[in-house]
Amino acid sequence: MIEDLESVPLLVAADLPAGWQMPDASPIDPERDSTTIDKALKYEQWVDPAPGLDRKLNSSHNNTDSGRWFLIQHTESNTRVLLRLQRQYVLDEEPKGEVRISGIVYLPEWAGDPVASPMLRNLPTSRIEAAINRRQFAVTGATRFDDGRLTLPSGRVLRSKDVMKPLGNPKRTPDFYEVVALQHTRLTDDGDPNPTATMARISTVPLSTAQGWVARARRKGLLPPGRRGRAG
Repeated sequence: MIEDLESVPLLVAADLPAGWQMPDASPIDPERDSTTIDKALKYEQWVDPAPGLDRKLNSSHNNTDSGRWFLIQHTESNTRVLLRLQRQYVLDEEPKGEVRISGIVYLPEWAGDPVASPMLRNLPTSRIEAAINRRQFAVTGATRFDDGRLTLPSGRVLRSKDVMKPLGNPKRTPDFYEVVALQHTRLTDDGDPNPTATMARISTVPLSTAQGWVARARRKGLLPPGRRGRAG
């Protein structure tokens, strides 16, 4: 699972919401330049208020060497933003490998100009993270429909129109959690603000039961990690 994730690009242009882009000729090469940027920013250096106590910060669960800096640009204002992306491998949190933004540097269109304060507030960090994780976990989780049909790991063929049917018993239904992931994704694509609650209604089960199904699908890597404090 982790090896599969490491082969997935950290950021692609499609991960960015409308109004943002990755420059075609970026001066930043994530693989070549990220270590240099970390060093220039003293990324691992703790600045202590007491003189002489500065010390190196070592994460207890993440190897900072795996972080990569990417340049993105706001198309209207031309404000440039460096994003540091890193997969998270945290003890007792599944699935492993969620991508989070671990550093941000703002740069104006013209060197020396001020950065407009709205840009500091409106950078869509959560949307970017969600798009990245949805893409990378989709690659390693449930596959796509082909001509309205999907062959599940057991060999069972699922029709696209059957995704929204009641889910059944997890102990008796082949590929149960794969279908849980597909149904949850379909509802999310349709803009459902609380897809898990809708799944509970479809299958006439308590909300807690549907929440357990979705949590299990996430642990199996069939859905991206959930966002803290967000329904569904």
